Amino acid sequence: MIALDSDPVSARPVRRPARRLILLLAATSAVTAANVYLSQPLLGAVAASLRVGPDLLGAVPTATQLGYAAGILLLVPAGDSHDRRRLILGLGTASALALAVCAVAPSAGWLIVASFAVGVLSPVPQLVTPLAVALADGPDGGRGRGRTVGTVQGGLLIGVLASRAYSGSFAELAGWRAVYGCSAVLTLLLVLVLRRALPRVPAAAAVRYRATLASLPRLFVSAPLVRRVTVSGALVGIAFGAFWTTLTFLLVGHYRLGPTAIGLFGLLAAASAVASPYAGRAADRLGHRGALAMLIGLVLVGWLILLPGGTGLGWLIAGVIVLDVGVWGGQAASQTALFTLDPATHNRLNTLYFTLRFLGIALGSLAGSLAWSAGGWPAVVGTGAVATLAGLIVGVLPVRTPAAPRRS
Repeated sequence: MIALDSDPVSARPVRRPARRLILLLAATSAVTAANVYLSQPLLGAVAASLRVGPDLLGAVPTATQLGYAAGILLLVPAGDSHDRRRLILGLGTASALALAVCAVAPSAGWLIVASFAVGVLSPVPQLVTPLAVALADGPDGGRGRGRTVGTVQGGLLIGVLASRAYSGSFAELAGWRAVYGCSAVLTLLLVLVLRRALPRVPAAAAVRYRATLASLPRLFVSAPLVRRVTVSGALVGIAFGAFWTTLTFLLVGHYRLGPTAIGLFGLLAAASAVASPYAGRAADRLGHRGALAMLIGLVLVGWLILLPGGTGLGWLIAGVIVLDVGVWGGQAASQTALFTLDPATHNRLNTLYFTLRFLGIALGSLAGSLAWSAGGWPAVVGTGAVATLAGLIVGVLPVRTPAAPRRS
């Protein structure tokens, strides 16, 4: 069923989207997020093809991630001042072109530069989620907003997980260039579908692009809810980065597992994609504090389960599932909380959250490596548990003033 709302500007009915449109936006998150992680299983084949050392090709995923962070910081805020439909279509088209350049790159230098461009042009999921919330919100005041966020995030997780399996297996059949070429075609086809399916969405606020960038520090400072949710997300990001960086050390050094078996551990995160919509629904029912308490608490339980994982593979597998469900579920709950604030700031709030989140993950990777060197797996668990506990305390602190950030 499609509900109708009154449009105060044009007095024409505005259709609320059917569920299939939300699912299309989830698929959009999946495809565009997958493009960021395509290169990781291909590095060996690329190094052999271009006759360069694997150490040089390590710059390819690094350039992609740096570009992705830059895109989140510089492009996502534009969603508050420009038509989000046009932004998504433009970024998708440009991303397909960058992927095509990767497919025909004659040298490692070309591939690194094109990979950076792919990263910059790929923060579409961070634009799609506020768009889905804007389309789904109706006269009920946004009831079910968490379910919408969880559904779109579930698509993102599926894309991240599927990209590694797809790129590795397809490269064995057709070569690494075919992986980039196929992804370029798939992204372009997605743009054509979105061009027909997405409604026109005017800018959420009459504000210049430069003003949206300049307002980011003020949005962070002016609203206690924004500070606590984003800082809590960064602290949980530290725990997340510490775990996934040191997991390989543990699996290789203690369990003597090879790359294929290690890669299968990433598939355990599929439970997160399944649980993500339910985490959003928990945010709808319990409120952001209750949902964050439950989900970040689940991360803490995951670390406790992981402690004996240094000597028992079963404990390790169980801990991975519990920790990942808590981390990604907490992210869905955090975004749901931020989207209760002024809709004209949703893209900028997403920018603040994910920028601090990525900084936390990067810091966690360093902290986890140092902890491993200093005390092995128990030290890693201690580091992750402390960061998670700090994120839990910050995330559930009561917010004194419920006022939304001022429009910029």
